[in-house]
Amino acid sequence: MVRSRGLGGNIMAGLRSLGGGEIVEYTRLVEDTRRHAVDRMVENARAMGANAVVMMRFDSSELGQTMTEVVAYGTAAVIQKASS
Repeated sequence: MVRSRGLGGNIMAGLRSLGGGEIVEYTRLVEDTRRHAVDRMVENARAMGANAVVMMRFDSSELGQTMTEVVAYGTAAVIQKASS
């Protein structure tokens, strides 16, 4: 998933960064992007017949100066209750 804040959001975040501390605009964007990446991963796992994802991880990279790519990945698995 690739996301960008847009010009207005980047300007506000840039101004806020001058004062130091958390840049709420970027924090919110990263959280939303991770959530969407996980949702897509779960959707893909279900399409393969899985009911779980194990060893889930995130990977991210910067694309240009205004975009970030976030990937959620793991191993799709079918988990069953052990018989006694």
